[in-house]
Amino acid sequence: MSELRRLRYFLAVAEERNFTRAAERLHIAQPALSRQVRELERELGVELLSRTTHKVEPTEAGRMLLERGPALLDAADSLWRGVRAFADGRLGSISLGYGMSAGYETAPQLLLAMSEEAPGIEVLARVMSFADIVNGVAAGTLDVGLVRCAPPQQELVLTLLRLERQGVIVSRDHPLAQGADAVDPADLDGLKLLLHARDHNPGHYDQLMDICARAGAKPEVLVRGLDFDASYTPVASGAAITIVGETGRVGLPAGLVWLPLEPVSTVEIHLITRGQNRSPAIERLLRVAVETSRQQGWLQPTP
Repeated sequence: MSELRRLRYFLAVAEERNFTRAAERLHIAQPALSRQVRELERELGVELLSRTTHKVEPTEAGRMLLERGPALLDAADSLWRGVRAFADGRLGSISLGYGMSAGYETAPQLLLAMSEEAPGIEVLARVMSFADIVNGVAAGTLDVGLVRCAPPQQELVLTLLRLERQGVIVSRDHPLAQGADAVDPADLDGLKLLLHARDHNPGHYDQLMDICARAGAKPEVLVRGLDFDASYTPVASGAAITIVGETGRVGLPAGLVWLPLEPVSTVEIHLITRGQNRSPAIERLLRVAVETSRQQGWLQPTP
């Protein structure tokens, strides 16, 4: 750094051909400027300036440094700016895992906001199972997770991003869909309810079952496979219904409808991160996520 500063001082003198004007331009005292230039000459072992009583001229070595020095300073400035950009969260890379359900709206909105607010941060996002997301963040192999009903763990920090209203997906021919704008959870009593197995996401499974239990309903659980089934085959056939968040309405096949639960029931969606050693890029993502949540009204679900 000292050599770069001395190079900058030399260039000012060589360009001005005058120590006084160069000192004024650099806002330093002239004796200090003279000492720095002489120190640069001493380190390089060559005279860079020919000094007389009336003028200062670059020597042959000085002319070479005057020609090539500005490019070196520009490159150094660019490098320092790049390094500082990592420090303040303008540059970086983040690995993010999210569940299939978050892929309808929540994850795309967050990724769009990051591309607009922090284009220098590369977010490597991929769909993962709930267990792989939680374990990956805890182990440090994944930076950020986006999950429903995140489990409290000592080493994880939960950032509430969304309260997603829940509803049922049913066939248009199903009795629940006849003339109804909403569904009372009590009406799910005795019906076949298509859900992922509890070990897929225990918190989410328990919350959906609790919504039914508080309404006095005891549906019969039909376990849903982990394979992606955008057609909701058992629901489309009328053999079952399922409970999903409101974003699950996106791209529903013809013949299926989403009806909100009434009274309103919500599921928490969190960002999960480690509590320590978070990079500035991760901190930036968290700030963007909180602001996106506020702008989208994700924490204020309305009927």
